[in-house]
Amino acid sequence: MFIHKHPYPPFLFEGVEKLIVGTLPPPRFSTGELRIKDVDFCYGSRDGQLWPILDRIFELNLKFETTNEAIQQRKNFLVNRKIGICDIVASAEREKIDATDLGMQNVKLRNILSFLAEYTTVHTLLFTGGNSKNGPEYFFRKHLKANDIILKVVSDIVPRAHSFVHPSTKKEIKTISLIAPSGSANRAVGSLQEYKLMKDKNPDFNTLDFRVLQYRKYF
Repeated sequence: MFIHKHPYPPFLFEGVEKLIVGTLPPPRFSTGELRIKDVDFCYGSRDGQLWPILDRIFELNLKFETTNEAIQQRKNFLVNRKIGICDIVASAEREKIDATDLGMQNVKLRNILSFLAEYTTVHTLLFTGGNSKNGPEYFFRKHLKANDIILKVVSDIVPRAHSFVHPSTKKEIKTISLIAPSGSANRAVGSLQEYKLMKDKNPDFNTLDFRVLQYRKYF
C-alpha cells in the first residue's frame, strides 16, 4: 500500500482573499521523482492545466521547468492577486500508484476551517473539481458535515456556487466548483451544452479554451 502524502504545506499569507482547493498532486511530487517541465510547487505537474490557464488569462509568461525561478513566478502571482492554495487532502493510501482521486483510500483531510479562522480575509474557495466522489467539494462537504455546518446552494448552474457561515468568525464564505484543470475532465467538458454551442460556432475551440473562459470570471 502506497502512502500518498501531500508534499506542500498550504500556501497562505496575510491578506489572502481566495483559496484554491484541490486534493493531491501526482504521487511523483511526494516521492521527489519529478519529470522534465514539472514545477516543484502546487499544481506543478507538466500534465496539469491550472498554470497554463492562469498563464493565458494574466499573460504571466510563466516558465514550465523544474527551477526556483518557476516556483517564485507562481508565488509572486498568487501573493499579488491575494490567492492562496490549501488542498483539502493531507494524505491517502493507494493500492495503485496513480493520480486518480477515486484511487484514494483512508483519506485524511486538512482542517480547512481552522485555516479560515486564522486567515479571516478569505471570502471565496475555488474548488478544482466538483462533488464527484473524492473530489475537493466532496471532501469539503464531509468536512463541513463533521462540524454541523450547512453548505447552501447559491447557483446550481455550472460552475456551481455555494456558501456557508464559518462557526467561529460568523463570516459567510462562498465556494465555486470549477471544472477540474486535468485531462481526465475533458470528457465532462465536452458533454456540456454550453461547450457544444461554442464548439459549433468555432471548430477550433477546445476544452482548454472553455476553462480559460470559466476561470477568468473567478480569478
